[in-house]
Amino acid sequence: MLYLILSVGLLLIIGLFMVTVFNRFVKNKNTVQDAWSNIDVALKRRYDLIPNLVETVKGYAAHERSTLEDVIKARNAAMSVPSEDINAQIKAENQLQQTLRSIFALGEAYPDLKANTNFIQLQEKLNEIEENLERSRRYYNGTVRENNTYGESFPGVLFAGMLNYKHFDFFEAEAESRENIKVDFS
Repeated sequence: MLYLILSVGLLLIIGLFMVTVFNRFVKNKNTVQDAWSNIDVALKRRYDLIPNLVETVKGYAAHERSTLEDVIKARNAAMSVPSEDINAQIKAENQLQQTLRSIFALGEAYPDLKANTNFIQLQEKLNEIEENLERSRRYYNGTVRENNTYGESFPGVLFAGMLNYKHFDFFEAEAESRENIKVDFS
């Protein structure tokens, strides 16, 4: 009888431990997805702004067609990634960020464009969106760090496969987006 009570007690303790680990995985995943939804809102605002920015630049730098087409392609590619695939979305956003930087490099090359009030307003609005994205990105990366650390450390690592642990990528600027863009009009 004592062995039965001890066995049931041990099974109960293991069961409670498993429930606690499972709940932590669920909490971490939901926190990461909530943090990503904040980024997603800012990204949608940026997507809406890009066509206006491209149209404004088009009037001043018509022969820069390939740059403008690259921006639209990158925007469309980023918009077409399913919102559930956060890791793929991050890669697409880094590509879009790179192409957006090339538009602002055009602004430096064309003084009339740089002085255009519409371009200035769009640039200011995009800067505001980028600041919001930066704050959201920091929060997201913090939640990803917590999720990934728990899933890769003890006791989470013991149950990660069994409980469908999901590893998330950090949302960081890629190495090439940290370099200055060189514009050559020779």
